[in-house]
Amino acid sequence: MKKWKIILSVVFIFIAAVVGVRTAEGNKGKKFVSVATASTGGTYYPIGVGMANIWSSHLKGEKVQASGQSSAGSIENIELLREGEAQLAILQGLISTQAYEGESTFSGKPYKDLRSVAMLWPNVEHFVLMNNKVKSGTIEDIKGTRFSVGPQASGTEQSTLVMMEGLDLSKKDISPEYLGYSDTVSAMRDGRLDGGSLPAGIPISAVTDMYASNVKATVLEVTDEELDAINEVSNSWYRYTIPGGTYPRIDEDIQTIAQPNLLSTTKEIDEETIYLLTKTLYENLDEMYEVHSSAKDMTLETALDGVTVPLHAGAYKYFKEAGLDIPEELIPPEAQ
Repeated sequence: MKKWKIILSVVFIFIAAVVGVRTAEGNKGKKFVSVATASTGGTYYPIGVGMANIWSSHLKGEKVQASGQSSAGSIENIELLREGEAQLAILQGLISTQAYEGESTFSGKPYKDLRSVAMLWPNVEHFVLMNNKVKSGTIEDIKGTRFSVGPQASGTEQSTLVMMEGLDLSKKDISPEYLGYSDTVSAMRDGRLDGGSLPAGIPISAVTDMYASNVKATVLEVTDEELDAINEVSNSWYRYTIPGGTYPRIDEDIQTIAQPNLLSTTKEIDEETIYLLTKTLYENLDEMYEVHSSAKDMTLETALDGVTVPLHAGAYKYFKEAGLDIPEELIPPEAQ
């Protein structure tokens, strides 16, 4: 019996070694690409996963294997890029600029290796608030409420605080919570929260759920005066109208604001890889449009809208070939 146990052990070890070798050979030369996104209830996650699926499908011959990963959002995504734990990330325009310049949260530690790939779609601000707390119907109504500013260290938190600063508000003027999108709506439904900041491409699944499940809440509007005041703090937003019919039982347009969402990377990623990813993405936009309605805003013509951080050399190469007029400030230092 002991002899047979020894023989079986040797056989199992041999099989494991063979499987290990085959796995290693199968992965040999593969390029693994991870896209950092945000919480699963927003738009970043499905868009990131959708891009990853397109790349993995169309670049099998180049042995590219891409995946999307959830995160706390833009600020954490910057750190994931810095640490090499993600090769690409979706970032709010505000966070991208602040990180590159070393401002606000990134004061004293500018991320000069950050590079842009493209503007993807507008990040539409949704300040949602329970109806019994609504007074003027504008975002100033959040004062004195139990309000979620987004997960800690997220782009949602950072941009929400900038917008609040433009309204002469701070965390002292609210009872702040730090929840993801779906958790925000759940807490509102349960009476534990008055509202929250949910910026994303339209339609946001959490906001759709809010209206579909008959939570007595409203998406607040932003006046021109509020927009001007916010842009005095950081000139990152522009007027945006959410068309009536976007959300269940909401037939009227909602006047709010938006900022660009960017696909970003680091200069450490090689030029050929980013070139292939950029080219494949823009040559298969029809597939992206099936991923999420926000992706329908992705076009070659708008690829550089709102971009402030220099392009990656690979993206720069593709957009030059595509005939785009590239502003001088977006030409990567590596290409000059």
